[in-house]
Amino acid sequence: MAKTKPSPYRCSECGWESAKWVGRCGECQAWSTLIEVGRTLGSTKPALISNAAVAISDQELIEAGKSPTSISELDRVLGGGIVPGSVILLAGEPGVGKSTLLLEVAAAWAKNSGNSLYITAEESAAQVKLRAERINAIDDQLYLASETDLATILGLIEHHKSSLVIIDSIQTISSSELEGAAGGVTQVRESAAALISIAKRSNTAIVLVGHVTKEGTIAGPRMLEHIVDVVLNFDGDRHTSLRILRSVKNRFGATDEIGCFDLAESGLVEVTDPSQLFRTQRTDSIAGTCLTVSMEGQRPLITELQALVASSSLASPRRATSGVDSARVSMVLAVLERRANIKVAKEDCYVATVGGMKIYEPAADLAIALSIASAATDQPIPPTVVAIGEIGLTGEIRRTANIQKRITEAARLGITDAIVPVGTKPVTGIRLYESADLSSAVKNLRTIAKAN
Repeated sequence: MAKTKPSPYRCSECGWESAKWVGRCGECQAWSTLIEVGRTLGSTKPALISNAAVAISDQELIEAGKSPTSISELDRVLGGGIVPGSVILLAGEPGVGKSTLLLEVAAAWAKNSGNSLYITAEESAAQVKLRAERINAIDDQLYLASETDLATILGLIEHHKSSLVIIDSIQTISSSELEGAAGGVTQVRESAAALISIAKRSNTAIVLVGHVTKEGTIAGPRMLEHIVDVVLNFDGDRHTSLRILRSVKNRFGATDEIGCFDLAESGLVEVTDPSQLFRTQRTDSIAGTCLTVSMEGQRPLITELQALVASSSLASPRRATSGVDSARVSMVLAVLERRANIKVAKEDCYVATVGGMKIYEPAADLAIALSIASAATDQPIPPTVVAIGEIGLTGEIRRTANIQKRITEAARLGITDAIVPVGTKPVTGIRLYESADLSSAVKNLRTIAKAN
């Protein structure tokens, strides 16, 4: 009888054994509990201490030096630029423009900050060259290679000694010394660990492109997000050209900034004033439209909400939304019916944002309610009015975060009237109509409409 080969990994929680390492125990479902057979927990001996811990009050502050990328929207999200030796993970859906953005970054870096290395593991070098010519991202200091082997990539990094390396993508890199196909947990973990090690050792900034799953999360082990220094999400609607760059994790700066880009034929164009993208440019009043000010990170954006109320022939009227939370729209409809006497229970209601903007914050409740009320009563809302506020189930209007910043942005763009919660501080250049509840907000709206 053949001897049974002992399992090399055993769960430290329940003793379940596996022939290879897996992230989750197949028996007790605990994460990261499998250890190699022969290793004993708690067997590590203490080492000799050469550098003792110091009091936190005596610790010297060291500022991380940041090098600008010459793309201001990206620098805004990164907190000023790229830190040498840092590792950045950029994730996004296929076709959103990740490769285009990073190719522009590599070309701008080569022109202003030193040579850069772009390693493509998904496309051929000729395909990348065609894209680079289309978006005018050609420079003699930008080096290009098409490679998927981890050892070869590490050799290229050491040979060129570039201050910026872009790898597209981490899920397509594999090591011949490990089993499993590219994109597997083992291959991604080893590739990321090796690239982070060479980045810290050579003080080279490395940008990794990551794939996303159907659920919108970054593919691969969760450890990948933990060990890198910065995690960026690049997203956008396929039906619009707007692209938004968000910071999910940043060890060198804040995570409350966004960068806006417009995907054009010549590449990604920075959008320094994105509020113009999310509202219709017109001067006349139309029923069913209302402006609000949403917050994307620390950036206030003027957004137009549109509503349509139509007679329904169905037993259960339709409720369709685009760009807004359907659950909050249903709540607003119920409050309108019960607290403001706006009859919409038997009507089809459609609510959408303009320009592909997505708003899920409660501050848009009042604008949603007023746009629906305007559509139901066929009373237009002047295009110089914004509505900001959260609506409660009793119909009261609550204050929201950063309301002064929102109103200031509205005044900057020529808005003259704002329907806001009670207690809002005045802002120069804009008239405030304080409303305690939804009924008073509707009355204030009628007052503004008559004055205009």
